[in-house]
Amino acid sequence: MCAGLVVGRVALQLSVPDEVASYVDTRAAAESSYIVVLDRQDLVLDKIRQDFTKRQGEWLPLSDVSPSFIKAILISEDKRFHEHGGVDWLALINATQSHVLHKIKTQFGATAAKGSGLGRGGASSITMQLASMLDPELQGQGGRSYGQKWHQIAAAFALEASWSKDEILEAYINLLPFRGEVVGVPAAAEAFYGKYSFGLNSRESALLAAMARAPNSSIARLTERSCDLLQKMDYANQCHGLSHFVSYYLNLPHPEVLDRHHDAPHIARYARQWANLQGTKVVRTSLDSELQKVGQSLITAHLSELSDESVQDAAVVVLDNDSGEILAYIGSSGTMSRAQEVDHIRAPRQVASTLKPLLYAQAIDERRLTAASLLNDAPINLLAGEGLYIPQNHDRSFVGWVSLRVALASSLNIPAVRTIVSLGVEPFYKKLKELHLPLEKASDFYGYSLALGAADMDLLSLANAYRTLANQGVYSSVRWNSEVSVSDERREVFSPEASWIIGDILSDRQARAYTFGLDSVLTTPFWTAVKTGTSKDMRDNWTVGWSEHYTVGVWVGNSDGSSMKNVLGVSGAGPIWHDVMRYLHQQRESIARPKPEQLVAQSVQFVGVDEAPRQEYFLAGTEMQQVVALASQEQGEAMRIKIQSPVDGTILALDPDIPATAQKLYLKATIPSTDPRAGSINWYIDGIQIAKGAGNFWSPNRGTHRITLKDENAKVLDEIVISVR
Repeated sequence: MCAGLVVGRVALQLSVPDEVASYVDTRAAAESSYIVVLDRQDLVLDKIRQDFTKRQGEWLPLSDVSPSFIKAILISEDKRFHEHGGVDWLALINATQSHVLHKIKTQFGATAAKGSGLGRGGASSITMQLASMLDPELQGQGGRSYGQKWHQIAAAFALEASWSKDEILEAYINLLPFRGEVVGVPAAAEAFYGKYSFGLNSRESALLAAMARAPNSSIARLTERSCDLLQKMDYANQCHGLSHFVSYYLNLPHPEVLDRHHDAPHIARYARQWANLQGTKVVRTSLDSELQKVGQSLITAHLSELSDESVQDAAVVVLDNDSGEILAYIGSSGTMSRAQEVDHIRAPRQVASTLKPLLYAQAIDERRLTAASLLNDAPINLLAGEGLYIPQNHDRSFVGWVSLRVALASSLNIPAVRTIVSLGVEPFYKKLKELHLPLEKASDFYGYSLALGAADMDLLSLANAYRTLANQGVYSSVRWNSEVSVSDERREVFSPEASWIIGDILSDRQARAYTFGLDSVLTTPFWTAVKTGTSKDMRDNWTVGWSEHYTVGVWVGNSDGSSMKNVLGVSGAGPIWHDVMRYLHQQRESIARPKPEQLVAQSVQFVGVDEAPRQEYFLAGTEMQQVVALASQEQGEAMRIKIQSPVDGTILALDPDIPATAQKLYLKATIPSTDPRAGSINWYIDGIQIAKGAGNFWSPNRGTHRITLKDENAKVLDEIVISVR
């Protein structure tokens, strides 16, 4: 007997593999099948499958696995695991005897036992099973041969010599195959029960441990084995109803459950690219998973209310003002969208009136205007490129003289255009570039229409430009992952004083009452500054604004660029913005920043304008106490007869696809109602009289034409030159 043991020991030593995989290398090689995208609290936002041969999760330390499962798997597979040195000899001898007796009994039977090995039913210890997982040559199909079993034993001894017991058990639990493609207890717990492995209870643990012995066993067999384990775990009472429990969980589409996380599909794309470059499987983001879900549900709820208005898409981005971290990144309306894969946060769209705060901030900084300056909201014709630019307000009406405060808060177009004429297109263009706004064309491509947002930009860049105003005019980059390298540049684009004034205007409910009323979705019970915008033909609408802590940007429209039906920024994007802000400030107040010391508060009275006296804020040296409308040369100009349309120098182009007789130019004169010559003025084209009265249509022909306005005595009242091509 002693001689036999000595021979066996020598044989085992000769069978020891040349190299034994280390615990560290084994753990490093056990890659997850997924790139896992986590939120700021390490909750799963998204999972992107990379390996389609298996479904395996992240390696978990033993301390993160439920004690119930550890107890169940040890009872099932290796009850003396902590007592032996790699092989449970007692279990192995008993299994060998049973195997030999079974062979004798079936030797002359109709069906011989398949294979000659002992297999899993041959009392392979957990260490032996792990050795087979690590070495494919030790994995027997339909049972192992005695030679394979011998090498498996030798490999188990080698593992025990270099690994700790906890390392062996941890590796086993992470590499254990289950039904289908599921590998490892972390993946199995999520696949079968939708929970993390530390939360497994005794019944769930017993079923997984029963499955470990023979993953594809029948429901009846797994129920029997699970009950046996529960009895040994002192939970015999849990065998009641166990068959229904096993049947329910095994009939679920369990492997696909692992793919169910899609709370941030658009940010997951960037995470995947970054993870592949970095060679990592886990990406931690700055997002808040709960905010992400709330934002998505708000989009669904509000778009459902607009179901009859031809609108299907929306996007929401939330930024932390201080850090620049992206807290929510919802790129589409999900299942409501016809193109839910499109990332509308980064898709360039015409930004409409949302650039006005930036325009006025620059004008205030350059001391061209103050919040009390009067701007004429009246018709204006401007030469632009090779044509005529005639801006209009959204409602096609005009207010007349208004202060900058009212013009911005109520989003009037003509005052903004007059401001960019004064400021210059190129300087404003350069200011937008300083904010890293994506202007793809040269400044002259946009012309004066840049004041009204006739440029394609993305929601994230626009929201960060507003965050600059929230941060006293200091620009810095946004970030979605603290490990991603972004510029740490912090640069002052606007002064703190101008930024504060713009924030004060955009938070002024009274100033925006002309367009939006006193009570709208732009009003919140805490301090916020907000601006809306609606692009041409209602293709896009926006609401972007900030509180003390957050900047929120919302876009609503259609992925194919089609028009919506009567959906404006205040009715489309506005309600979503409002509710996101309300959610963010459920338990956090928001107050305005303190007024910068350099700002001067001054009481102002307005003459000739329907605006009540108020306290206004000025850059030092620009203060006003009284502002009078029509104080410029325009008052005198308004008292004389003149040609209003077209303007001098207009260049027109005839459309070759339209009959010349159908192409007419409207000639309009401005005539004071008190002027007795109102009914006797005459229009001349190149010296030939063509019409009488204040307004007439003329069919132009190609060439340069002189248009003259005369009274009944042939006195020239006004004259312009236009070109027709």
